Amino acid sequence: MPELPEVETYRRFLNDVILHQTITAFEVKDAKVLVTDEDTLHKALVGQRVTSTRRLGKNCFLELDNGQVLALHFGMTGDVGAYRDEPDAPRFTRVAFHLEDGLRVAFIDPRKFGRIRLVESVAQYQKAKKLGPDALDVTAEHLQAVLGTKKSMIKPLLLDQGVTAGLGNWIVDEVLFQAKIHPERRAHTLLPKDFKALHAAIQLVLTTAIQQEATYRNFPVSFLIHAREWDDSATPGTDAHTFCPRHPKTLIEKGYVGGRATYHCPKCQPAPAEAD
Repeated sequence: MPELPEVETYRRFLNDVILHQTITAFEVKDAKVLVTDEDTLHKALVGQRVTSTRRLGKNCFLELDNGQVLALHFGMTGDVGAYRDEPDAPRFTRVAFHLEDGLRVAFIDPRKFGRIRLVESVAQYQKAKKLGPDALDVTAEHLQAVLGTKKSMIKPLLLDQGVTAGLGNWIVDEVLFQAKIHPERRAHTLLPKDFKALHAAIQLVLTTAIQQEATYRNFPVSFLIHAREWDDSATPGTDAHTFCPRHPKTLIEKGYVGGRATYHCPKCQPAPAEAD
């Protein structure tokens, strides 16, 4: 599923190819991904210039010079691409934006869970979807104010898009590992220093992922993500990636928290006391 780092990578790609371009045609190959009907989208988009690109959490936005905003949500398998000739259209292209310079921008979605819709503004969309501040903009003070009195476990709370928009499952595991906080720790037991550590970890994990264009194998060996049974590229030819990068003799443990697969280090992230 495209997470915040992937969507920021998509936004930067769109910024490079579509910004200040006029949309000359709006081609729909599969209307299932449309929330706003095709005729309305055609009238709103064709002949308009894209003035800016924005992102909020896992959502990307194209702002048009007529004041309207197109919201792109990528679902489980969404992506973007570009091509010039129809034979070169990426497989599973569902919608194509034809641009004045001859380029076509593809909204790609194999499983068709992505969605395209017109919205009044990014702020209106954020309010309608009950999204919290973008994870890159969130502060330690916000986290403490929103979470500090809650008795729920910290991992499900961080996954709540109403708390902060953009943190997905592997990202929250990585954030908690970097902050040295157990995923089952109750939020109300966290101290101000823990919220500062959470904030710093969110920044570290997201900026690293964006810098690497969400290519996980290129993440530092100090990241937990290499233990998620994906590959051994951080420690080729060995099983070292299954151990804690801080404590090479401690195996990373896998369990389930709030129904989600969860990885943590039992030494770095000690289990909370039962009284918590």
